This record gives sequence, structure tokens and C-alpha cells, in this order.
Amino acid sequence: MTNPATTATGTAPPIFPLVGIGASAGGLEAISEMMSEFPAVSGMAFLVAQHLDPSRQSLLAEILAKRIAVPVQEAVDGMVIEVDHLYTIPANKRMFVVDRRIRLQPRDESLGPPMPIDDLLESLASDQGPNAIGVILSGSGSDGALGLQAVQAEGGFTFAQDASALFNSMPHAAIGLVPGVKRESVEPAESSLRPIFRLLQNACNIDFTRYKHGTIQRRLSRRMALRQLTSIAQYVTVLESEPAETLALGRDLLIHVTEFFRDPETFEVLTQSVFPRLMADETVTTLRIWVPGCATGEEVYSIAICLLEYLGDHAKTPSVQIFGTDVSPEALETARAGRYIENIARNVSPERLERFFVRDGEHYCVDKAVRDLCTFARHDVVSDPPFSRMNLVSCRNLLIYLSASAQRSVMPLFHYALKPDGVLMLGPSETVGAFS
Repeated sequence: MTNPATTATGTAPPIFPLVGIGASAGGLEAISEMMSEFPAVSGMAFLVAQHLDPSRQSLLAEILAKRIAVPVQEAVDGMVIEVDHLYTIPANKRMFVVDRRIRLQPRDESLGPPMPIDDLLESLASDQGPNAIGVILSGSGSDGALGLQAVQAEGGFTFAQDASALFNSMPHAAIGLVPGVKRESVEPAESSLRPIFRLLQNACNIDFTRYKHGTIQRRLSRRMALRQLTSIAQYVTVLESEPAETLALGRDLLIHVTEFFRDPETFEVLTQSVFPRLMADETVTTLRIWVPGCATGEEVYSIAICLLEYLGDHAKTPSVQIFGTDVSPEALETARAGRYIENIARNVSPERLERFFVRDGEHYCVDKAVRDLCTFARHDVVSDPPFSRMNLVSCRNLLIYLSASAQRSVMPLFHYALKPDGVLMLGPSETVGAFS
């Protein structure tokens, strides 16, 4: 069986950046203006996802072909992406990138309102990593915000249109989750990072020496590119003179990528195996759950919702305490508010949206009955004392960002936090290492 990522000659195609462009209302002019700056040969390929009328054939490719130098064609399922070409999404389709090929699906197969830009950018981030570029242009709503966040998390470039956007809610939503700044390769030595770690410790009260340096270097390069700096020494000078930049760097290093019911099979296991195990003890009167590295709270609320659904089918209803902790005050503020952009409808069923959320314009707010079960607090799992007497610890979005030595120090803390019959839940890329 041949690899779909290879050419007819059996060799892998050349690697070049893939640019995912998202636009909605007013987007045609914005796309045309942006692409008019690119020559016919740029060394990149472009994919455009736009909100289109599902009942009408799209004329986007035909219109753009008359305005820009790059060859334009409407995407076809299975099409190999070629350098120096632009591909537009067909009407009533979802467009993804898999093994540098275009994959199309009917639009009506997804939960919630259509989010074709998130679909494209998230697949681009997963498939291309640092070779992905995400661009959000004029449009209404918040489609593309989560996708741009995913691109940045994988080390790609991210851009959002400025005040020139005819409709600015889409760019604003994207900037609200992640600053739209470019990235370039910077590989500082560990010793040159020490002044930056010291400044961050003083400004943010976070010891970033315990985080993986590869992740730090990628995020650091974005901030330096924004300032058009090429040396660490230059950037240290900026940080020493501008406290606001140090705080901005700290926020950028703590970008959180999470979502409701991430890895759905995990929550099936919770409901089918973990909750019954915890409830098997007839003396249990309180369930205590800890989610370290909770980011903006989606994991905490997902567990709370699953637990409420489970307990609703049982006569015995113990009190529930769910603690979500993180080192980012901004992320915790979002978690406490429990207010999320409407894009979450892609991961939350209509039944759950109806039962556990309240619609507020273009946002969904977690119902008070769910929020009352959840407490959010600032806590550094590496340096602060652990929680105790926990029935469940869910750590699925933290260990992968910590250094190996930090992971080794954290695991005994989780063991201490759990009751003897407690359960530790890790992400698919995480293990307990050498600990039994």
C-alpha cells in the first residue's frame, strides 16, 4: 500500500509552508488585498475557508483567479497540495489537510454551527506543525479563533487582520485567545535564557526553568520577531526596561490549548469505569476531584457535567468538590466566568448545551448548577504543596510541557494527593514514567 503523501515516483513531495486563510463577511476584498501582495512564485501554498451559502455554488475561485497572480482552483477531495497554488473551499463542505492532501466532508456532519475555518486551521496545525501558517481576516462571529490557537501551539505563524477589517469580530476573537504575531527560528543556548527566566520569575512568580526548553524557545522567538530582534541579549534589554513586555512573554509561554470533552473516549471511561469504582464504597459522602493545569476550565466543567449525568441515574448523591488549578491568572479568570465562544458547540452535544449551558449572544455560559461544583485557584504544581484526599486527579494537559526532571518530581505529589483507592488520569501522550 502506497503512502498518500508520496508522489508517483515514490519520493516524498518537497516540504513548503501551507497557509490557511479564514474569512467571512467582507472577506473577499480582504483576501484579494492580502494575496495581491504575493508574487506568482512565493514558495507557499494557500487554502481559503470562507462562510458560504450552502445552497449556491461558490464563485470564490473564479473571482480570485481574476485578481491575483497565484493560480487558483476550487478544492477537490484527495487533491495533492501544490506549491504556489491557492485552493478555495467548495460550498456546503468542510475542508481538512491530511498528509498534505485536501480532504472534504459534507458540512452537516458536525455538531453545532458550521466552523469551517476552525476545521481547516486545526487540521493544518496537526498535519504541518511549524510549517503551518494561520491567517484570520474580516468576518463576523468567532470562527477561526480556536484554529489559530492550535496553529500557534504547534509552533506555526499566526496573523489576524488589524483595524482595516470591514467586520472585526472574527479577528478580535482570534486575538482574544492568542496574539496574532509572526514567528521565526531562534535557538538560544540554555545559558542565555537564564536572565529571561529570572525576569519572568520576578514578574510572574513562575519558575519557567522547569518547562521544556523547546516550547519556550518557540514562544520566545515569536515575541522577538514582533520586536524585530535577532539576539537574546537585545531582548533581555527590552525586558529589563519594559515590565509589560515581560508579562506579555509570560502569558505567551502559558498559552493553553484545551476544549470540552477532549478525547471523548476518556469521558466514556470515566462514566463506565471510574465513577462506578469511586461510588462502590458505601461510606463515600464526598467526591473530591483535582484538575491541575486546568487552563481556561473546559476540562473541569466537562468532568462536572459527566459526573452530574452519572449521579442523575443513581439514588446516592454525594457532595462534589472539583478543584481546577493553574498558574495563569488570566486563564483562571476565564474559567471562573464559565463563558465560552459559540465554537464549543462542535464538541458539546445539543442535549448538553440545552441542559448545562445558557446562550448569551455569540457565547455559551456554563449553568450555575455546574459552576457551583467547581472551585478555581492559582497553584503551581511544581512548587506549591499538593492537594490531598482526592478521589480523582486528572492531569491531561500539563506534563507534556514540563521537563523530565519536573515530571519526576510531580508524580509523587499526585500519589500523595490521592486517596489509597484514588484514580490518576493522564493524557494519551503522558505516562507515570518509572513510577509504578
